Amino acid sequence: MRTINLIVVHCSATQGNRMLSPEALDLMHRRRGFNGTGYHYYIRKDGTVHLTRPVERIGAHVKGFNANSIGICYEGGLDCRGRPADTRTPEQRAALRLLVHQLLEKFPDCRVCGHRDLSPDKNGNGEIEPEEWMKACPCFDAEEEFKELVAEGTVETQSKLNYLKNEKGGK
Repeated sequence: MRTINLIVVHCSATQGNRMLSPEALDLMHRRRGFNGTGYHYYIRKDGTVHLTRPVERIGAHVKGFNANSIGICYEGGLDCRGRPADTRTPEQRAALRLLVHQLLEKFPDCRVCGHRDLSPDKNGNGEIEPEEWMKACPCFDAEEEFKELVAEGTVETQSKLNYLKNEKGGK
């Protein structure tokens, strides 16, 4: 199994009033030269979660970060005029939250962020600011939305490590 330390949230950049099936997403990625869908998970508007690439297989969703990450994409991300917007349905929000929670249980201490948060730091100040985003994807602040899940996982992992340390006589 590969080492996972990053969960990256994406949107499909399709208008909220349009559908994009997992098959159509796969075809789009193949036309771009990928060997299938680059994301590991795809969440439809009805909240259905599709495994689109085995987690054991390196993704093709964020250049420079694929080796140690899991990619999650939700259907949508653009308003009816084609502008970036958080178009997630309540079902997508719930499914995404549950999926991130499950992944953090399996891969504790991961950073959860949006694709936009991995844009280059063009001004070199150590922070990726909106004017530096290469794209708005996923059209909401994933780090902020899932920060308490990440904190829960970190506390839980630390508690487990402390327990094991105490069991072994403090070594």
